[in-house]
Amino acid sequence: MVTLRLPAKTERILERTAKKQGRTKLALVREAVVEKLEDIEDMAASDAVMRRLARGQERTYSAAEVKRAVGL
Repeated sequence: MVTLRLPAKTERILERTAKKQGRTKLALVREAVVEKLEDIEDMAASDAVMRRLARGQERTYSAAEVKRAVGL
């Protein structure tokens, strides 16, 4: 369980958005938190790949190589 206090301006935006979309504020906040956490995880994974690329531990493939590999 998490309790969250929002700045008044953010609360007003949340209320207005929930009303426009016919959703609850809680549903919007849950969705936003899940999306943000997924974005953070995606960025961490991307950063890890970029570090491996920089160290020469990962390689990239051209579109032509991929097409050839899958028989296109």
